[in-house]
Amino acid sequence: MILTGTLIDVCLGWPTALYTRIGHPVGWIGKVISGCDERLNHGGRNRRMLGGLLTVAVCLAVAVLPALALQMVLPDGVLGLCLGGLLAWPLIALRSMHDHVHAVARPLVAGDLVGARRAVSMIVGRDPAQLDQHGVARAAIESLAENTSDGIVAPVFWGVVAGLPGIVAYKVINTLDSMIGHRSERYEAFGKVAARLDDVANWIPARLTAGIFALAAGRNWRAAMQVVRRDAHAHRSPNAGWPEGAVAGALRIRLSGPRSYGNTTVSEPWLNAGAPDPTATDLMRALHLYRRAMTGMVLALLAIAVS
Repeated sequence: MILTGTLIDVCLGWPTALYTRIGHPVGWIGKVISGCDERLNHGGRNRRMLGGLLTVAVCLAVAVLPALALQMVLPDGVLGLCLGGLLAWPLIALRSMHDHVHAVARPLVAGDLVGARRAVSMIVGRDPAQLDQHGVARAAIESLAENTSDGIVAPVFWGVVAGLPGIVAYKVINTLDSMIGHRSERYEAFGKVAARLDDVANWIPARLTAGIFALAAGRNWRAAMQVVRRDAHAHRSPNAGWPEGAVAGALRIRLSGPRSYGNTTVSEPWLNAGAPDPTATDLMRALHLYRRAMTGMVLALLAIAVS
């Protein structure tokens, strides 16, 4: 089922015509989260934390229970695999991840910094106006590394472990974290449960992703794992440093470091600090690494399916 969904995504992505007609399942989840946010995110800290816990429970129930019911009625055999794959397809963002990063790489390679800044603003939260060529490349590579973990490897992992309910539950948790799991005055308490749950759900997939990138790095696999072992723990996230560190080591560049969000500058430690800043060429190399890594993942899924 998960292999089928992944292959459909590789071939089709999520077509614009389909998005225009029905939106996207993650957007449907987002509407539920927004509704809970408006109704439950108020009062003192304890009340907000309780509201956040209730939001997590409501969103999981609304999405996972139908997924469980659907999986129970799926027929056996090839038909069931195909139908299950169609249901899992929207929750695996393998092609869209590549397309979004490639949209940054194209203008950056051509020397169009304005176009590259515009494209990178679609996938990162930092202020693109303050990014030079190296900053744009670094932001795009970091997004590629981190989102390979939580946008592709993690849903695939949980889908393999628990079928359609597993992949749906993961996407709900990840969407909750992206919408309310922020360290801000509004969401510090309300989003705390969502953020911690996302950390737990991504713990194994982040480390798997680092291994996948290291294997895809070929002769640079030792450098990839060396950076992971040395630097991943210093990242602000308990999980993101693993795939980002692996990519930094594989490409022999430095990632993370200081970045700006609006008027705020956040000082973060470097991953692979002694290496040079990434260039447009390194961004293209990162996409090549991504394609090799995802090919390896699909082959692994095929081996699981036929075993």
